[in-house]
Amino acid sequence: MVDDKTTHPDRAPVRILLTDANILINFLHLGQIDLLACLPGLRCVVPDHVVNEVRDPGQAETLRGALARGILDSVVIDDPAAIELYADLHRIMGEGEAACLALASSRGWWIASDERRRFRREVEARIGLKRLVTTPGLIVYAIRAGLVTVDVADEWKSLLESKRFKMAFQSFKDECGPDPGNKNQSPGA
Repeated sequence: MVDDKTTHPDRAPVRILLTDANILINFLHLGQIDLLACLPGLRCVVPDHVVNEVRDPGQAETLRGALARGILDSVVIDDPAAIELYADLHRIMGEGEAACLALASSRGWWIASDERRRFRREVEARIGLKRLVTTPGLIVYAIRAGLVTVDVADEWKSLLESKRFKMAFQSFKDECGPDPGNKNQSPGA
């Protein structure tokens, strides 16, 4: 379980990133769920409602293992105001998206999600799009942090596109700009 502290005893302060099922599934497809724990300055947290949305047995087992090993932290909605907001949001969106947005709104955390339309509009209205990160954004961040090369990221892009996750650019080189090793740019910057 995660608390509201934004530091690990052995790490610098971190930005807590509520991770939606679509992000987790993409990184599970890539076999890179552990990469989420390596992103500098980020701590990926999974609401219990999101865990319920990962229904493929193999992916669910891998996710449970990542949670058990501390690769990802888990969180439950326990604040009455956040519970009420979750209930309101769940009327118009899925349980995982509603949980992420309710927690981000109540605790000031960020969200990692590839959801569009209604969810994106609600994020913009409630916490601002600057606190929303996508799968491509996390991969760009990993490239800039030196955790993955552009060539490997492009292989991942092809794999995700074979799983029906399309990206609107040709190569991660286009997304990283002239200096893909710029370590000073975090998601949302």
